[in-house]
Amino acid sequence: MFNEYGERLDRNGYAPSIVQSDTHRCYLCGKTTGKLDRHEIFGASNRRKSKAYGLWVMLCHYSCHEGAWGVHQNADVALKMRRIGQTAAMEAYGWTREDFIQHFGKNYLEG
Repeated sequence: MFNEYGERLDRNGYAPSIVQSDTHRCYLCGKTTGKLDRHEIFGASNRRKSKAYGLWVMLCHYSCHEGAWGVHQNADVALKMRRIGQTAAMEAYGWTREDFIQHFGKNYLEG
């Protein structure tokens, strides 16, 4: 299976991450030990698109993913990740802000 840019998807529908090259460490804190979770930057109705476009990172489970300062508990961290994801998608795919909005429904770079 491939996405529209010819990138091969794994058996779970994930393209290689366009945000993080070293997926053996936490993207936010750099931790390499303990449980790491694959985190789709744009979840909910955009989860499938995040997977197919490589908009995911690895996060340490207890601190950066689910912990009090993690992406699922801290709106500032979640917004930071969405801005990083939007910038990566625009650069990797040559999208304008309008193109990104067409794919993901919202511009996260302003506001």
